[in-house]
Order: sequence, then C-alpha cells, then structure tokens
Amino acid sequence: MATITPIELWSTSTMEDVLSAIRAVYNQVLGNPHVMETERLVTAESQLKDNTISVREFVRAVGKSDFYRSRYFEQCAPYRFVELNFKHFLGRPPQSQAEISEHIIRCVEEGYDAEIDSYIDSEEYLLAFGENVVPYNRGAKTEVGQSQVTYNRMFALDRGPSQISSAVKSSRLVYAVATNSPNKIKPADVNLGGSGEANKKKFKILVQGSKFDSPRRFSTTEYIVPGDRMTPQIQWINRSGGKIVSITEIV
Repeated sequence: MATITPIELWSTSTMEDVLSAIRAVYNQVLGNPHVMETERLVTAESQLKDNTISVREFVRAVGKSDFYRSRYFEQCAPYRFVELNFKHFLGRPPQSQAEISEHIIRCVEEGYDAEIDSYIDSEEYLLAFGENVVPYNRGAKTEVGQSQVTYNRMFALDRGPSQISSAVKSSRLVYAVATNSPNKIKPADVNLGGSGEANKKKFKILVQGSKFDSPRRFSTTEYIVPGDRMTPQIQWINRSGGKIVSITEIV
C-alpha cells in the first residue's frame, strides 16, 4: 500500500481544500466508487463548505446515506458489512472475532444508524482523526505497536485504488480473524465482480443459555443460518434470553 498523507481541514482552508476533502471522504467511506452527481450529498457538502459541520459529521452523513446502506448493508453478507465498516470508518481491519460479533449484534439490536455511530463516536476515531481529518487506511502507515498481522489484514481489505469495496460481497478476513492467524498475501484478484451469492453464505452462531433451558441446566447451542436469515435468528435468540458468544462465517 502506498504512503498516505492525511487530509485535514483548518479554519484557513480554501474552497479547493474543502473540495479535496469531500472527494477524499467519498473515496474512503464509500469504498472508491464512482459517485454520480445525483448520488452526492448536496446538503451535507454545503454545510461542510460553510463550516457549519466538521469533517467527522460529514463522514457520518455519508455513512448513513442511501448510497452506503444499499451497497454494504443490503447487498453484502453481515460479516463483510462489518469488516468494511472498520476499513471505511476506522481505517483498519477488525482485530478479533469478538469485535465483529459485537458489531453484528449491535446492528440487529440497536439498528443501522447505531452501528454507524459506534465507529464515528468511538474514542479510537477521535484519537486517530479528530473532528477534521479525513479517515484514511492507517494500515498503510507505520504506527507504534502495529503488528505485521494488522498490516496483512489491511492489505487483504485494501488492494489499492483499482479495487472498489462493493465489488466484493463476501468476507476477506473471516478465517484469519476467527483463528487469530495472519492472512496470506496473494496477488490482486483479476475479477473483482460480486457473485450475488452473499446471502447464501452460512454462519455459525454460538449461544449460551435461554429462557427455555432448565433452571439448573446451563447449555451451549450452535445455530447454523444462511446470511439472509441472520437478523430474524439473532432477534429470536435475544427474545429467548440467550447470550450470543460468537458469530463466525462458515467457509
């Protein structure tokens, strides 16, 4: 990955600087797509130009846009949706299965907006980007304490400006994160087109306890569900009083 120079807006920034920041946010948060004029967030862009919102709030608006929701929430497998949220908003790959499970559960229990807010309102986001730095792929920079595993996982997610995030519907990190192992560095894919099979992926949900269990019996149950049944299955588990321990994609 090439070295990245962070883009930051200041009170003295010119209109050209603001336009550059807008383009950078679209590229980073939307995953390097072509954004048509009809898909641009005209109101949010105007607010950023007028300095009535910060770059962070512009990032939030893009993350909650119909463009982002339709490409990543509605068309991708749940695991892929979460790993791309980490890439787009925090500029890094997920570090553990627990992180991914937490975000999938939050999305189901609290809703789409809460899932997007959880990245942008996090202490990590504020420490890395603050109010006016455009998020960037931090795996491309040398950071203190960053492991080779983190770099490899980021490389698996970000293969440069020729790759569009929405072209890949299934997870790139499921095995590496689930087993806490490094990704193998492979040549960039020749064909990055989506297969349309995202919802046919299967997931294993490990659950402890439920209100249907005997009071003296503590059980652990596995559910194998297809991607298009993830939401209702998790909702049922929550209603039954079960605690989700982990969610892993079956490969």
